[in-house]
Amino acid sequence: MKEILLNDGRKLPIVGFGTYKAKEQDGVDAVATAIKNGYTLIDTASIYGNEEAVGKGIKKSGIDREELFITTKLWRECLSYEETKIELEKSLERLAVDYIDLYLIHWPANAKNYDNWQQANADSWRAMEELQAEGKIKSIGVSNFFQEHLEALLKTAKVTPSVNQIEFHPGYWQQELTEYCQKQNIVIEAWSPLGKAVVFDNEVLTSIATKHNKSVAQVCLRWVIQHNVIAIPKSTTPKRIIENLEIFDFELTEDEMSSIDALPKMGFSGEMPNSWPDRVK
Repeated sequence: MKEILLNDGRKLPIVGFGTYKAKEQDGVDAVATAIKNGYTLIDTASIYGNEEAVGKGIKKSGIDREELFITTKLWRECLSYEETKIELEKSLERLAVDYIDLYLIHWPANAKNYDNWQQANADSWRAMEELQAEGKIKSIGVSNFFQEHLEALLKTAKVTPSVNQIEFHPGYWQQELTEYCQKQNIVIEAWSPLGKAVVFDNEVLTSIATKHNKSVAQVCLRWVIQHNVIAIPKSTTPKRIIENLEIFDFELTEDEMSSIDALPKMGFSGEMPNSWPDRVK
C-alpha cells in the first residue's frame, strides 16, 4: 500500500481503518478483520468509548503490535498540560499498548469553552511534545483545527503537527484548509470520507463508479487518496472492510477529479471547531 511521509520522518499508510461507533464485540471483530485483511493504520479516540475493544481486536488479529500504526485522540474537554498526560496514560492502559503511534488533539479549544483557548491548546501541545520525547507517542498531530488554530499553536510549538485530521469528502473537502496544511507540510487525514453515505446517490459519482466498475464508496476513497490525503473509512461489515481497500487497481482522470471537486455541498456533519458543543446547520 502507498504510504505518506510525515514531517517527522515517519510514514503512514494512505488508507486506514476508522472505528467510530465500533464498540464491544462488534468493535473487537471489526478491528481483527481489518488487520487480517491488510489494514495497519487503526484510528480510535478516547471519546469513542472503544479503546479497550480496539486493543482486544489488535490482540485477536495475531499481528505484531510493531507492524501497526495506532491513532487515538485527546478529548476537547481535557485540554491542559496535566490532563493531557493523565489522558494519554488512560488510553495506553485501555488499548493495552506501551506507546501510541499518532496522538491527536481531537478538537481545538475555543472561546465558547475556554477563557484562553490559545493557551489551552498550547499547554496540551507542550505535554504532547514531552510525551513524544519520552517515546510514549511516536507522532503528534491535531484534528479539526482551522488555519487560525494552527497559526496560534505554531507560535509556541517546538514540533509542527504532523497531521490534521478533518472532515473531508466529496461535497465538503475544506479546500483552502487542505492547501494551507499541505503548504505547511502537515498531512491531511480524512474523517467521514464517505460523507455520511449521502454521496451514494449522487449522479456524478454513480456515473464515474459505473465507468470504472467500482462502487461509489471506492470512487470516493480513490478521490481522497489522489489528493494525497489519508482516508480512514469505518465499517463493521467484513465485505465493506475489504472493499474499502480495493482502490489501488484504478485511477481517476483529471476531469473526473475536477468533477468531484466541484460537487455542491453535501454530507456535511455540522461539526465546527469554534461552535462546539452545538452543531452548525
